[in-house]
Amino acid sequence: MAAYEEQDYNKPFCFRTWAKMIPFFRPYRRYFIITLGLNVFLAGVDVLTPLFQSYAIGHFITQDTLSGLQPFVIAYVLMIVAQTVSVYFSVHAATTIEMNVGRDLKWVQFQHLQALSFSYYNTTPVGYIHARVMSDTLRIASMIAWGLVDMFWALIYVASVFVVMFLLDGRLAFIILLIVPGIALLTVYFQNRILHWNRKMRKINSQITSAYHEGITGVRTSKSMGIEQENDREFFLRTADMHRAASRSARLNAIYIPVILLFGSVASAVVLVRGGWMVREQAMELGTLSVFISYAVIIFEPIQQLARLLSELISCQANIERVMDLLEQKPDVADREEVIAKYGDAFTAKKENWDRIRGDIVFEDVSFQYPDGKEYVLEHFNLHVPAGMNVAIVGETGAGKSTLVNLLGRFFEPTEGRILIDGVDYRERSQLWLHSQIGYVLQNPHLFSGTVKENIRYGRLDATDEEVEEAARQVSLDTVVSKLPLGYESHVGESGGRLSVGEKQLISFARAILSNPAIFVLDEATSSIDTQTEQLIQEAASRLLKGHTSFVIAHRLSTIRQSDLILVVKDGKIIEQGSHQTLLGRGGYYSGLYSRQFEEEAAMEVFGSH
Repeated sequence: MAAYEEQDYNKPFCFRTWAKMIPFFRPYRRYFIITLGLNVFLAGVDVLTPLFQSYAIGHFITQDTLSGLQPFVIAYVLMIVAQTVSVYFSVHAATTIEMNVGRDLKWVQFQHLQALSFSYYNTTPVGYIHARVMSDTLRIASMIAWGLVDMFWALIYVASVFVVMFLLDGRLAFIILLIVPGIALLTVYFQNRILHWNRKMRKINSQITSAYHEGITGVRTSKSMGIEQENDREFFLRTADMHRAASRSARLNAIYIPVILLFGSVASAVVLVRGGWMVREQAMELGTLSVFISYAVIIFEPIQQLARLLSELISCQANIERVMDLLEQKPDVADREEVIAKYGDAFTAKKENWDRIRGDIVFEDVSFQYPDGKEYVLEHFNLHVPAGMNVAIVGETGAGKSTLVNLLGRFFEPTEGRILIDGVDYRERSQLWLHSQIGYVLQNPHLFSGTVKENIRYGRLDATDEEVEEAARQVSLDTVVSKLPLGYESHVGESGGRLSVGEKQLISFARAILSNPAIFVLDEATSSIDTQTEQLIQEAASRLLKGHTSFVIAHRLSTIRQSDLILVVKDGKIIEQGSHQTLLGRGGYYSGLYSRQFEEEAAMEVFGSH
């Protein structure tokens, strides 16, 4: 499992980056205003609480009287009740912001991922995408809902406390203020170091997520190749890196927190000594001293919190950059605005404007280079496929066979030249229009978690049960389904894990049949299945592909002998084309390929008989 090198996100604080989040929490600004307002009130209550204590000492304890106690108790209880209610509504508002912003971010990323082209998935591991959609989104939503509000509370509280202290006694307030720069410098130093290791932890965590995903999805390959020990070693190394980074961060926190507590204790001691002397000299009341002691003990915690939240704010910027990096990815294949206006997009189709495809296809001087590649895999390719023709594409691995059908399906677009469908450049119509008219049966079909019936119905979501079962009968899937415990209601497992490759292939074929496409694409659909299933698919294909334009990428040349046209692809070019008999008669590349494969299959049969 090779490590994917993710770019570093360690820019200094940038308001422009944070401004990109405004559209996501603008719909919930009412809750944001509520929680900010309530936190201003709560900061005021926290500032006033020691003053109540001062009043009690000055009016009840030192004067040894209970006169006026009842209104004092009522006022204090009302303040506590108001504080409790405010905390409830503040937490409710913040939780609402967190849940909704998190949901919206996940949804918009998932929607955008569906619009991105194949090239993005060719270069980006699933684990990193998963980390962006889940971990980064969760952290951003939490920071917006709680971090910014807590910073606002801390700012209001610290500023208010110093104002009150200077109003009560400027000399003592100035002594406490002298300690603040030391706290600030220590906090900046430690938080920068902690931030460095936290960023490192998040990057390693992203790698671990990717490795974990690959380890699970590739478990069959790992077991069949016996590389569990190597996988275990690589995963251990990544978790060891994570452990080291976490230990460094924890060690820094273990030093930083006691140092801050020490400064708080020093401040309290200074206030107690200086204030005690002033009380003895009757230069200060005992109640006022109690206020200063309370503030001296508490004031450094919000300062520390403010510094920590500021570091987290800067750190969270990396999460925003990662999410926005995903959302700002542009698909290599995109419909023009005027096309979307007429035909709709993948999420809002305007099917009333869709034309039915007949299936006449023209590749006109097409050259193609993959977005992440440097060489052309197809050059000056020309081909006319009349509607209803069955075209087989053969050639060695890497010759460019799948490139042709990927271009036909507009998963990629020609670098040069154009592709016409029924005489119209297919870029003049929407991608969804084209994809809905092509039925795909791939070498490794993907099934979604759910039942057999649900997976077939993906071919046409409004199909009835009868239509689903009829599609299954047409490809002889019904004989397989009859052996399953719950028939069509049997669950296929994640990615079809409970079924064989052949069974998944039949479901994929039934799904394509149900969509009733004008064009069929069979991409080495029988290369990885057993002989019996291959025969079922071949029989169904010969019957169902009649009258449809079809492209069959074949591994076994014996399966495409009846094709109307065979294209022999080598090094991105068609070097031969014609019917099976015509190509054999020429004695060229195809003839040699066919002869070698025939001899290999004959040898395998002899070997099998022994």
